[in-house]
Amino acid sequence: MNRPIRRVSAVLALLLLALIANITIIQVFRAPDYRDRPGNQRQLLAQYDRERGPILVAADPAARSIETGDTLRYKRVYSNGPLYAPVTGFYSLVYGATGLERTENRILNGSSDLLFVDRTKQLFAGRQIQGGAVSTTINDRAQQAAFRGLGAKTGAVVAIEPSTGRILASVQSPSFDPNLLSSHNPAEIRAYYEKLSADPKKPLLNRPLVGLNPPGSTFKLVVTAAALASGEYTAETLLPGPKTYTLPNSTKELNNWTGKACSASGMISLKDALAISCNTAFAWLGNQLGAEALRNQSELMGFNTSFQIPLRAARSTFPEDPDAPQTALSSIGQFEVRATALQMAMVAAAIGNKGVTMNPYLVQEIRGPDLSILQTTLPSVFKQAMTPAHAASETDMMVNVVNNGTGSNARIPGVAVAGKTGTAQTGNERPSIAWFVAFAPANNPQVAVAVMIEEAGTSEISGNGLAAPIAKRVIEAVLLDSKTNLR
Repeated sequence: MNRPIRRVSAVLALLLLALIANITIIQVFRAPDYRDRPGNQRQLLAQYDRERGPILVAADPAARSIETGDTLRYKRVYSNGPLYAPVTGFYSLVYGATGLERTENRILNGSSDLLFVDRTKQLFAGRQIQGGAVSTTINDRAQQAAFRGLGAKTGAVVAIEPSTGRILASVQSPSFDPNLLSSHNPAEIRAYYEKLSADPKKPLLNRPLVGLNPPGSTFKLVVTAAALASGEYTAETLLPGPKTYTLPNSTKELNNWTGKACSASGMISLKDALAISCNTAFAWLGNQLGAEALRNQSELMGFNTSFQIPLRAARSTFPEDPDAPQTALSSIGQFEVRATALQMAMVAAAIGNKGVTMNPYLVQEIRGPDLSILQTTLPSVFKQAMTPAHAASETDMMVNVVNNGTGSNARIPGVAVAGKTGTAQTGNERPSIAWFVAFAPANNPQVAVAVMIEEAGTSEISGNGLAAPIAKRVIEAVLLDSKTNLR
């Protein structure tokens, strides 16, 4: 009789231990998962009962919370929603959060450890807990100029302060209105989200940070840097620039975008080859340098690294082990070379910053509910990509591109602009990509910018015709803002 009782007792003891273990796992280890599930209505009501902090551009809120008088007490609203959507993202009761709304969620909802003192004060004062503020690095004038410049074109613009890595503009087209995803009407939210998802131009894609495309002739800036670093080439070194270049170990020929030789003699200086974007010269040069040298130089400028700004940017890539024909194509930004607009802005910024590549960042300060500064982002160096002397030499070559070459539409009276055009073939399934990258003023750059336009023409002229005028507007906006702040 005692043996069955002991067995039952043992089983009950095991079940009790299992129950205790399960409760411990749920309450201690898995509590955050259960709390953060989208279907958790209790957590949802708690989130919307708290005033979420603003996302600031200078002193103005690009995103803020307003009282509604409804069950969900606060609603997120966005000033100039489509303009700042690549930065703010959205905060939705159906689809969660994206952009800074997601990465800085604990600051904005007040749960961050940085806000512990503020929370304590609010609790003792009997006030509702309020979120902190996130101050961005965005320059409103530059953002507006980029947005207006893109207009109805499909593309992206990124502007960076070369000396710090501060992101001054991050713009995409088409964009979307986060206000329509942050309403309190689930049916309307779903309808708008499904419309955006079905759009073949992908307005929900954060093009400035994750849109990967062949960089075309803008990659010749990386090849030029590698050539200077080799010690075997200067701006005046003569390169072969024939009408066509036969790819090594192949019968295939690479043509210049003009359909002509790059000079009457068939030889052209590195400086002039960059100015007129001579494909055959750079294909030859790339093979002389070799894939390893090109990869190493590209990585010093940010390729093959994924940056968190704090939004995660896609990793721009140089192919792992290209053969000689593939290296030639890679040297003109084709084959499997892929870059974001952020990456190409970083390339320009590194050259302009005496060869130093800075880590890019989008958040300038974390502030308390009273806007007191709790944390400031300090500039940090990513890599020394070039010597100052080589960077100065390449800067002169880029100024020549604008003054005497393919980048004429970026000229600004009284300002030395360093730039480079680019056009990339993307295959039969997609139209070509037009690029322009630049920085200015050339001797002391305050802004580096990359413009990428999809559905462009097939000529190098499209980089100058479509992308360069947008870069010019952004540069002018930043320089105007600098002059205004000095008064």
